[in-house]
Order: sequence, then structure tokens, then C-alpha cells
Amino acid sequence: MADIDGLQRKFEKELSSGTVSLVLLAVLGRASEPLYGYQIAKALEAGGGVLAGKQSALYPVLRNLEAAGLLDSHIEPSVAGPPRRYYRINPDGRQVLAQWTAAWNTTRDSVQTLLQGES
Repeated sequence: MADIDGLQRKFEKELSSGTVSLVLLAVLGRASEPLYGYQIAKALEAGGGVLAGKQSALYPVLRNLEAAGLLDSHIEPSVAGPPRRYYRINPDGRQVLAQWTAAWNTTRDSVQTLLQGES
């Protein structure tokens, strides 16, 4: 018998991993100022939560996006705890966001058509 719950978790993990970078770029692309991790996590939760409840998973993706040259960051002291790293999308990140958004929309539309049985 198939492990339905296990298959569901695997599907959700694979689907999420393919969309997290896009969503993070979108959140930072809409921000009027740099955001730190907790602010980004709250924005994700408000939008339905691709990473809801998984704030620790956010930081490796942010680091990868920065290493790819799509984000800039800086550290500022905090009055209530350790210093915070703030992230801002840069021009290359905006260009990639536009490309990934177009790819997402094409994929979403194709999948929706197939799921609905349209041709």
C-alpha cells in the first residue's frame, strides 16, 4: 500500500523548494526598504505562507540569493537583541524576478489547463 501521507509531504516539499526563491524575490521586490528575516517571514505568512512556520529555512535561501548576486545585504545593530541582517533586491534580482514570474505564470497556466482537462 502506498504511503499517501509520505507522498504528500514529498510533493509539498518539492513544490515548495521550487517556489521559495521566487516568493522571496517578490516580497523584497515589493518592499520600499530593506527587510530583515523576521519581517520577510511575516510577509510570507500573510501571503499564505510558502515558508509559514519554517523561518529557519528562510535564511539559507536568502544567503543563496545573495551569493547569486540577486540581493544585497547589510548588518545593523538592534536595540532588542543581536544585530540584524537586512536584505534588499538589486537590479539583477529585479530582472530575474521578472523572468521567473513569467516562467511561473506560464507553468501555472499550463498546469491549470491540464488539471481542468481543457485543451
